[in-house]
Amino acid sequence: MFTARAETRSEVGRSPLVDVVVVAYNSRVVLRDAVNPLVGNADLNVIVVDNASRDDSLAAVRDLPIESIRLNQNGGFAHGCNHGWRAGRAPYVLFLNPDGRIESAEIKKLVDLLARDDRAGVVAPLIRRDDGTIDFSLRRFPRLRSTYAQAVFLQRIFPRREWSDEVIRDPHAYRRRAEVDWVSGACMLVKRAVLDEVSGWDERFFLYCEDIDLCKQVHDAGFDVLFEPSAVAVHVGGSSESRAALLPTLAESRIRYARKHRTPITRLLERLGIGLGALTHVLVSKGGAESRAGHARSLGVVVGRAPSRP
Repeated sequence: MFTARAETRSEVGRSPLVDVVVVAYNSRVVLRDAVNPLVGNADLNVIVVDNASRDDSLAAVRDLPIESIRLNQNGGFAHGCNHGWRAGRAPYVLFLNPDGRIESAEIKKLVDLLARDDRAGVVAPLIRRDDGTIDFSLRRFPRLRSTYAQAVFLQRIFPRREWSDEVIRDPHAYRRRAEVDWVSGACMLVKRAVLDEVSGWDERFFLYCEDIDLCKQVHDAGFDVLFEPSAVAVHVGGSSESRAALLPTLAESRIRYARKHRTPITRLLERLGIGLGALTHVLVSKGGAESRAGHARSLGVVVGRAPSRP
């Protein structure tokens, strides 16, 4: 399993074990480096979904033996992921960001873990930045205490306290295999049968929180979400849009997640906490005028007076 090949898949006459889905949006500069290590392997079928990029992202991989899907409009990350995994047939699906890197040997480790654990639905590798440092990709489900703690910057004072932040920042947590609440959608392996059971990604999330929601659905369906540190991926980083411009989208997605998964009173309190966080960041943000403008638009989203996207 997972041996290099020179022939095409039709010549080998075997079905792939893993569909690798990469959703690209203005990713031409980084896309080839994500895809290239994974082609030429009979067990991997790479599917690149172009979310109506303006930079002709698919041109970067047009000469490679992959499947490509060009969408006419950008329906969001979840929308692209659904197009990708539904185009394949492999029993496992790896979702990989276009600025991510993972070798086939690391994917094999993830597959082996899911294959021998009937309860496991999702597994994610240890993610490192390109400088070798740990990308804190393990998270706790949103809770009111963490929403309000972040709104008043307590996570900066108590970065490793469970109540202060959703991000798990303790380096020791990244040294051992564990069941976790949710993992970053930058790189995760999912059983196709589990994706079928939960009906895939919720496309109402345009960007942000779709990975939280997917993992929540997996948990609710009775499966585990696992972290496997022996498998390693690299996240180069660098978004196609500035983070400040996307802050209102983040606020909208967090509100949508609360609306979907929380009780009515908790939804209201969560929305108020998101609004408080936007307000405090407008007043104190270190990101300059652009960042403050993004938080101000987030506040507008919370009170229903501004669109989430430009």
